[in-house]
Amino acid sequence: MSYITVKDVKTYYQKTGDGKDAVILLHGWGQNTQMMDPIQEHLSDRYTVYNMDLPGHGQSEEPKYGWSIYDYEEFLELFLKEMQVENPILICHSFGCRIALIYASKRPVKKMVITGGAGIKEKHGADYYARVYSYKAAKKVLTLLHLEKTKQKLMQNAGSSDYRNTSGVMREIFVKVVNEDLSSLLPQVKCETLLVWGDKDEMTPLYMGKMMEEKMPNAGLAVFEGDDHFAYWHQMTRFLAVIDIFLGAKE
Repeated sequence: MSYITVKDVKTYYQKTGDGKDAVILLHGWGQNTQMMDPIQEHLSDRYTVYNMDLPGHGQSEEPKYGWSIYDYEEFLELFLKEMQVENPILICHSFGCRIALIYASKRPVKKMVITGGAGIKEKHGADYYARVYSYKAAKKVLTLLHLEKTKQKLMQNAGSSDYRNTSGVMREIFVKVVNEDLSSLLPQVKCETLLVWGDKDEMTPLYMGKMMEEKMPNAGLAVFEGDDHFAYWHQMTRFLAVIDIFLGAKE
């Protein structure tokens, strides 16, 4: 097992392979390296692969204060600097995609794979906002409603037990993260990007993947029919075949 202290957080990571290009795996909220292990194993014969427990998850320490998603992105920058990695390939799911989007909007990325990507706030109709803004504490109500809705969705999916067991600081982080809209950054993500989505995804609905494809200059969308937010995990063999084509087939 390997640990490194980055941004004052003791962080667990796995490094395998010795390829010229580096692949960075970024898991979703409430998850850990195990959710990315099959991808790591599959790619380690061609790439140097880094698979980490993001701060506050798995075997990594929690941040000392309530990080924003931009703190997580700074953590990634510092981690890659320590590993002497430039122009990485990013493969990410859900929460990890938020970090990757910020990083790719301002730094060189060779290629990126986003599956069930978070970062776009959910759409609401005019009637919804009319009701909410009638309250004096509208901003607080919006935050609480959004948090509760997201919490309920998390409870229905893998990683829900991790969410229920989060500490005070991680709950504070969760509120910040889910209320951060990164859609304005999409046009700044210039790298070639593969988007993989389940058409039954209720946590990050398919329209979000379509929006990313539309707004990102060099993105393409692959839809896994009949599957949900964890389509990549449920259809891992198919997912690995798709990323092989995207990254370049084995020689």
